[in-house]
Amino acid sequence: MTSQSSGPFPVPLSVLDLVPVGSGVTAGEAIHNSLDLARHTEQLGFVRYWLAEHHGMPGIASSATALLIGQVAAATSTIRVGSGGVMLPNHSPLVVAEQFGTLGAMFPGRIDLGLGRAPGTDPATARALRRLTGRALTEDEFPDQLAELTTFLAGAEFPTGHRLHGVSAFPRAEVPPIWLLGSSGYSAQVAGILSLPFSFAHHFSSQNTVPALDLYRSSFRPSPGRERPYAMVATAVLVADTDERADWLAGPIRLTMMRLRTGRPAAYPTPEEAAAYPWTELERSAARQATASHVVGSPETVRAGLQRLLDATGADELMVTTNVHGHADRVRSYELLAELAKDLTPPSRPSVAAASR
Repeated sequence: MTSQSSGPFPVPLSVLDLVPVGSGVTAGEAIHNSLDLARHTEQLGFVRYWLAEHHGMPGIASSATALLIGQVAAATSTIRVGSGGVMLPNHSPLVVAEQFGTLGAMFPGRIDLGLGRAPGTDPATARALRRLTGRALTEDEFPDQLAELTTFLAGAEFPTGHRLHGVSAFPRAEVPPIWLLGSSGYSAQVAGILSLPFSFAHHFSSQNTVPALDLYRSSFRPSPGRERPYAMVATAVLVADTDERADWLAGPIRLTMMRLRTGRPAAYPTPEEAAAYPWTELERSAARQATASHVVGSPETVRAGLQRLLDATGADELMVTTNVHGHADRVRSYELLAELAKDLTPPSRPSVAAASR
């Protein structure tokens, strides 16, 4: 195990990128913007840059997650790059092992493999992704799928009589650190039992954050190389020079989340489009509920909000997602975040050992 470096920050900071596609912006331009953001955040001292797998959403261009990880890793030189996450029910474990074995061979020591249990899409799209079975996997099947993946990555043999006996994944490279991602207690408990690092999706399941982290820590079983739990909290953050400017820039994500929650996904609108939208009270309520955990404001406001989050969760690392229409505004938010984060205080709970980097 190697120790976790926080770079210039008292608490390590990382990036979760959905590759947002704004209205009037092409997917190619959105990907180019994400590569530029990766280079900026690397220079600012962020620890890792993860891409999220989502499908069937016109405002998100990160569906081919492994492909984008390769592009981001090639565009950078030191920041860790990974998946936040690969939604394992959508894929054959063999294919995931081949993809991440290839990435590990191309970028040794820089690839993370974050795994999720949800499909990251609607039921019809999930069925299309699982074409051979035509159904989503159940909770009970996820551990078996995870066991297959870890066996492939380790280059181990399946026992005689196993349906995959004699099947191997190539190319083989350094096994990337595996993280489990979750928004409830299920993955938290599995991560603890398997002594894996755990990342919780606070940005869309804030009511479950503290209970899931408590369950993770209480379930954790030390193993060689992973003696203590390591918890990362993913949160939505938007920083601007003033509270008013930040609130204006946050209009599009409120409208986007409302449309998503009501089954009308679309590209990210501009702040002007969001301000002109004829909101109903029901829609405003849905938007407030969907974005209640987001930390939005001036550097002073955001620093206070993130400090409260750290104190409440005892997070060992924060992973920040920032989705705005304008690329310059997104870069500026991360620049301001990097500056204010130098004043954050690590949580008071005992420090824990880091996950393998």
